[in-house]
Amino acid sequence: MSMIFFACVVRVRDGLPLSASTDFYHTQDFLECRRRLKTLGLRLAQYPGRGSAEGRDFSIHFSSSGDVACMAICSRQCPAAMAFCFLETLWWEFTASYDTTCIGLASRPYAFLEFDSIIQKIKWHFNCVSSSQMKNSLEKIQEELEFQPPVALTVEDTDVANGMMNGHLPRHLEPAPNFRMEPVTALGILSLILNIMCAALNLIRGVHLAEHSLQVAHEEIGNILAFLIPFVACIFQCYLYLFYSPARTMKVVLMLSGFSVFISDTDKAASGEAV
Repeated sequence: MSMIFFACVVRVRDGLPLSASTDFYHTQDFLECRRRLKTLGLRLAQYPGRGSAEGRDFSIHFSSSGDVACMAICSRQCPAAMAFCFLETLWWEFTASYDTTCIGLASRPYAFLEFDSIIQKIKWHFNCVSSSQMKNSLEKIQEELEFQPPVALTVEDTDVANGMMNGHLPRHLEPAPNFRMEPVTALGILSLILNIMCAALNLIRGVHLAEHSLQVAHEEIGNILAFLIPFVACIFQCYLYLFYSPARTMKVVLMLSGFSVFISDTDKAASGEAV
């Protein structure tokens, strides 16, 4: 009785199928299991090296190392040690046949379809040779599985993964707030242009004053800031006008208040120096 029905080799980073066995099973349960295997293959990078997904009549097993993963559909009666021993043998054969450069450059599905003949030979060997003849290999794999059990998935996990791949989120998400900006008026456009012009003038005057005040008294720094701070304020005003921002009016009031306090302090300092 066959234990291993289907096997394939996929690239881990993007789930691209590299090779697969030719299967002759077309039952509804098997085709559904194939669909789940394909979905699972797209998410192998998120799982550890070994894992299993149990179904009603079939089980999916996968084993990955590096950028190559081998997957198989087996009967529920197939021992896990036998399934993973098969996958490990398949992985060694594939990586020995093709180097990492060829695997990494593969751009189309089933680029190494000729490997199917080797898959069939290995599958026949595991299906037809008795377990006693593979005792040493199976014992080694069994010890590894006991030391580090494979991740256990369920059919529901693959269904959720398939839903996420198709854009259907499994949980309810709160809708994002829909902020609708008011239409631009002629007065608003004029205000934006004036802010840009004022920002440019303040920047030019501030930089010009700074260039001629490097060797002058330290008090000139206040005059330079008197131009650069309005420049920043004008740019911030343009940003608030063009992009949505919560509590916009409050931010403008606080900015103007702070700017007024700074100008007042600057004027008092200038008056004191004049006296």
